[in-house]
Amino acid sequence: MNADSRLLVFGGPYSNLQATEAVLAEASRRGIPPHRVICTGDVVAYGADARSCVDLVRKAGISVVMGNCEEQLAADAEDCGCGFAPGSECDRLSAVWFNHARSQLNRDDRDWMRSLPRRLEVSVAGLRLVAVHGSLSDISRFIFASTPSRIKALDLASSRVDGIIAGHCGLPFTQVIDGLLWHNPGVVGMPANDGTPRVWYSVLSPGNAPRSIVLEHASVNYDHAAAAAAMRNAGLPEGYSEALSSGLWPGCDVLPRAEAKARGVALSPCSLTWERDSSARPAWPISAEPAGLDPAKFRHAGSTATGAPRASVALAGLDTLWINTGTLCNLSCANCYIESTPRNDRLAYITAAEVSDYLDEIARDALPTRLIGFTGGEPFMNPQFPAMLEDALARGFETLVLTNAMKPMRHHQRSLLRLRERFGDRLALRVSIDHYTSELHELERGPRSWQPTIDGLSWLAANSFRISVAGRMYSGEAEGMVRAGYARLLEKFGIDANDPIDLVVFPEMDQTADVPEITEACWGILGKSPADVMCASSRMVVKRKDAERPAVLACTLLPYDTQFELGSTLAEASQQVMLNHPHCAKFCVLGGAACSAK
Repeated sequence: MNADSRLLVFGGPYSNLQATEAVLAEASRRGIPPHRVICTGDVVAYGADARSCVDLVRKAGISVVMGNCEEQLAADAEDCGCGFAPGSECDRLSAVWFNHARSQLNRDDRDWMRSLPRRLEVSVAGLRLVAVHGSLSDISRFIFASTPSRIKALDLASSRVDGIIAGHCGLPFTQVIDGLLWHNPGVVGMPANDGTPRVWYSVLSPGNAPRSIVLEHASVNYDHAAAAAAMRNAGLPEGYSEALSSGLWPGCDVLPRAEAKARGVALSPCSLTWERDSSARPAWPISAEPAGLDPAKFRHAGSTATGAPRASVALAGLDTLWINTGTLCNLSCANCYIESTPRNDRLAYITAAEVSDYLDEIARDALPTRLIGFTGGEPFMNPQFPAMLEDALARGFETLVLTNAMKPMRHHQRSLLRLRERFGDRLALRVSIDHYTSELHELERGPRSWQPTIDGLSWLAANSFRISVAGRMYSGEAEGMVRAGYARLLEKFGIDANDPIDLVVFPEMDQTADVPEITEACWGILGKSPADVMCASSRMVVKRKDAERPAVLACTLLPYDTQFELGSTLAEASQQVMLNHPHCAKFCVLGGAACSAK
């Protein structure tokens, strides 16, 4: 499609015949010919008229990109391939409509679906765009307006074009990231969860300036009552037929927090101009960049920016003592909270003798410590790590080692096998896997980091170690979708992705993003207790570079913030902790995350 005239794009007809007829009528009304109309896939889904929708789209002569529904139906698969969490509302409802759609289609329909391209290049105003379904690399990846910019930037950088037109998520938006366009026209088969029955499409037109595009997000009304009646007559789920009138989805399992919060907020049609060579970053309905941290926050230990008493946490009992073995690591991750790299030795290698002193203090003062956790950097890079691990196990503690399971760990296979043989399940290892796909894991951890980690996890599982996984929410997906993705990966290792201990999923720790401060009143408002926060039951020992002796910190997440350094002994570190850092709010109180194993 090389012409530079206007382009009409829409997604998700979803077997909704009436809506599909309406958007094709819009193209005709606007004088946009079929060869300049693109559908981003999922012609068949929730609605009643799968076969009629396929016939209509094919006869219209428009261009269609393969969606995950076409992929799955062409393969005669058992589900739509969206990756819904098993047992979720979306999972339950999708089983009904998918079977209905499958029963309506014949071999010719499936052959047509199989022939559809996964990407389609088009030109507008001399700018090259590529239309895909979910993302460039994953047909069923949900990319929303709130999805972090660097997730979108990965596809944009590898696309070698000026922008991406995508569908799948069901919600329209436009953003400009690193000068490149990400545009989602929305879908016509289902409302945009905004409390109105309207459905959405867009028109891309050459702008007045060179290399510029006017992007019009437009809505269309159609006979949604007739479409809903057809669904009811077909015995399809009432939730989706009701949504055609209410404008509200029956389940929001797939939605990230920002989109879920916007449920029922009506969208307004919008026109944006994007100039390829301009620094302007037009966006609708929200920007790709989150709000920055209010500089007035987290400035005073005892009070918040509003003057309210800041929340604090007392040490109820030292259940878990973390030992930071040093910040040196075999990887340089994109967003490591402790800035570990092969060269960062701001936290030096702690010695086995220094660790032993703290274990002696626990015994001397009869502290209620159950677990000794080892973190880094990569603990297995510390040459004395096996000795300190054995010391902790021999004293009767449970131990937890945080590792990337790569070469440094594999070099200690013999000693690990001996420790497992002696101490059994008191030795546990938690392997860091930042996403359930290799692509996004390596976006964070670097090229060629995926397979060595999976191989290391496989070795641990094959040798009956007690293992768990640490994942992250950095992809911007809803937690249920994240856990469902990990479940597909981890099932073969015997790891239950729905168990919050087997799979710990950490929220993102961006201290530049705006978060609320936690006041004393927040405990009652949130229905939480200070005892639920990590610093109520744990401390971390670190050895700063060139320091004479180790120091004890309040938190594993704040190794460099001196206000959280509590002394050099566990006794000195028993003081209360003021929650005076963004991590305290987002990670611990609001995110509900914890590092320890139960």
